[in-house]
Amino acid sequence: MTEPTAHRSGFACFVGRPNVGKSTLMNALVGEKVAIMSSRPQTTRRAIRGIVNRDDAQMVIVDTPGLHRPRTLLGERLNDLVRETFAEVDVIGFCLPADEKVGPGDKWIARELGEARAPVVAIVTKVDKVSRDKVAEHLLAVQELGEWADIVPVSSVKDIQVDVLVDVLAAHLPEGPPLYPEGHVTDEPEDVRIAELIREAALEGVRDELPHSIAVVIEEMVEPGEDTSQRDVLEIRAQVFVERDSQKGIIIGRGGARLKDVGATARQDIQRLLGRKVFLDLHVKVAKDWQRDPKQLGRLGF
Repeated sequence: MTEPTAHRSGFACFVGRPNVGKSTLMNALVGEKVAIMSSRPQTTRRAIRGIVNRDDAQMVIVDTPGLHRPRTLLGERLNDLVRETFAEVDVIGFCLPADEKVGPGDKWIARELGEARAPVVAIVTKVDKVSRDKVAEHLLAVQELGEWADIVPVSSVKDIQVDVLVDVLAAHLPEGPPLYPEGHVTDEPEDVRIAELIREAALEGVRDELPHSIAVVIEEMVEPGEDTSQRDVLEIRAQVFVERDSQKGIIIGRGGARLKDVGATARQDIQRLLGRKVFLDLHVKVAKDWQRDPKQLGRLGF
């Protein structure tokens, strides 16, 4: 008679340059959209936790901001957050996209991870975007970067080897009971998830420095009163912050058209998240150079 497999539980994190597919991969492993996604680098600004539940394991994945050469105080704080995160987890996933050559940024991160306490699994993402020969070539380049516990090629979009990656990461977790109740997919507060969905909608179609200048704060979430005719509608009031007046004009658009589109897109996503009707009231404000101002960073939650 074989002994039952011990249950494992613990923390993993994804580390890599900006825009290498970390958030998309976490969402694929969790099976639900927990982290917002955008083609804009440095979309992720928090250590977002997604929970993978299996019969034999519960793995809490921490999606971190992309490690990069910081140009602002916000950038420095995000890098510090990444380092603090991978110092505390049980296993690290180092993400390197198959459609980009291994570059100086990857080598710099590899050196940083060489000092990590936890085992590091190299994850070659986006393998659906290149040929098998290119994948094989990339795997060899990744192998030469450092000493890895394993190397796993995956595609989140085409569901290639995502289950294999879960097996490999879970094998490095310590034995223990689940850390969260069954069915939980994240421990992110509801207002934070809502603010992120608004920011995701605001990121679409903007360019240059503007994506990095957008921050969103939920000011108020008002349940309908007994005297209202729309008793099932939650009213959400949010502020969208930018750094300059010119950026405010871009977000609002001609005659408020762009802000209206942002609100419509975000409202649909928020209603899917909450499972109820929502009235979304958005306002755009200027917080001059907030990415470089310690006091304003604190007020915006960084």
